[in-house]
Amino acid sequence: MMVKDKKIDKKELFPVFIMACLFVLIHGLALLITAPFEAAGLKPAFENPDDPINIVFIVVIMLVFTVTILLIAKYWKKQLIQVIILGAVGYTAAYVFYPLLTLVIPSSASVYFSLTEKSTLVVSASAIIAIIFAVFLVIVLYKYPEWYVIDICGIIIGTGAIAIFGMSLGILLVIVLLIGLAIYDVISVYKTKHMIDLADTVMDLKLPVLLVVPKIRRYSLIKETKSLKEKLKEGKERDAFFMGLGDVVMPGILVAAVYNTIDGGLLIALSVILGTLVGFSILMIFVLKGKPQAGLPCLCGGAIAGYIISSLVLFGELKGLTFSF
Repeated sequence: MMVKDKKIDKKELFPVFIMACLFVLIHGLALLITAPFEAAGLKPAFENPDDPINIVFIVVIMLVFTVTILLIAKYWKKQLIQVIILGAVGYTAAYVFYPLLTLVIPSSASVYFSLTEKSTLVVSASAIIAIIFAVFLVIVLYKYPEWYVIDICGIIIGTGAIAIFGMSLGILLVIVLLIGLAIYDVISVYKTKHMIDLADTVMDLKLPVLLVVPKIRRYSLIKETKSLKEKLKEGKERDAFFMGLGDVVMPGILVAAVYNTIDGGLLIALSVILGTLVGFSILMIFVLKGKPQAGLPCLCGGAIAGYIISSLVLFGELKGLTFSF
């Protein structure tokens, strides 16, 4: 049975614009913190960014993580998921805060801990303050997981993840990864539908693996009681837009990879952001007409198109596209 397209409500355009701004903010911040990351001596996740084994490793980790979360949600207490995610949030936040703090705190500033009479542990002040900030963030998120707290955490986590993986993967591997994830997104949303189960779980626990933009002024995520599945079955409109953090991070990795790999690659990186926004606009046209879609095909497709077109126009070739074992 065909479902008629609903008319686009102009009141929903502003929240969509804000969501687009979050894409630009997170991708832009990821580019800005790349230099501080390198200056602080933070190493990439992989020694050889062009080794195809890197993709295998990432995919396996993602699949294991997804299956683990779904199994815990079904057979154990969901609070265990909360502990796992909050721990990951704290670790990533500290990883992001540390290099930024090194810009304002002298490297000589350290704290000394006496372990024994002959041994002393020296910890930089930047590291200690980064850990304090990260712990504070996790506590606030646990105690008061309102939508704007979720968004702040999502911005921090998304920025850090993009910077880390952008430093760690070559352009070709990122493109292959994005294509694979786009296909996986289609299967998980329309066929197996386990992505909806995963979204339900994290929404119920109010975890920062998504971004939330309210459609109404007095919206409260804390007071949200009905699950995503329930609202889909009832055909009810949600009072907020939800975007999985992965939908922002994945095309952002290509932005960072281009910027880190290509000399003078800022224009291409900006073009990837523009391409992502074009893909986002196409995605939102379907969503606003009442046709929910898997996000990554449009977003990753736009990001890849932005890279290809800008690279050919500016350099006459696909700049930085290498492959090695």
